[in-house]
Amino acid sequence: MSSEEIIFYAFSAILIFAAGMVITIRNPVFAALSLVLAFFTSAALWILLEAEFLGLTLVLVYVGAVMVLFLFVVMMLDINLAVLKEGFAKYLPFGAVVAIIMLAQLAVIVGPKQFGLDKFANPVAQGVEYSNTKELGRQLYTDYLYPFEIAAVILLVAIIAAIALTMRKRVKRQTMQPEQQVQVKRNERVRLVKMPAEKKL
Repeated sequence: MSSEEIIFYAFSAILIFAAGMVITIRNPVFAALSLVLAFFTSAALWILLEAEFLGLTLVLVYVGAVMVLFLFVVMMLDINLAVLKEGFAKYLPFGAVVAIIMLAQLAVIVGPKQFGLDKFANPVAQGVEYSNTKELGRQLYTDYLYPFEIAAVILLVAIIAAIALTMRKRVKRQTMQPEQQVQVKRNERVRLVKMPAEKKL
């Protein structure tokens, strides 16, 4: 076994462990930190497979932006951990059955008959002039153009639906017209009132 395969299996074991911690740990902060570890390990696997752009994007976008937001929201919320612990024991049998079914499906799909080192060769080492970003763009906009456009439309519909669901019309809302505010003069807004002076007793 080569050193590259050892590194691959080591990162894969860390990734599986981190993913398991995400769904089994009861503290939401620790679960989010475990997800950060899973993202970092996935990025390392992408870089190992010579997909540097995807690995760096995973670190910058998910770890640097999305997970920071998740941690901020989780730490700002006052989550009752006692309720989470009670629910974990309550739904553990059902979760175990679902996990067994998922593992059986993965064993059928990613089993030794369909997936393995003998089925897929190692990625070919590219030269210095090879651009991973350029190759990814070429694949997306040539071979996978229609699936890419369909995914973009689905995301656009999801964004519009989220905005439409969260908008609430206020019945008693006071608004200002900027064009009317600009045309107002000082004499229309300020009034000087003269009052007689009073003597102090």
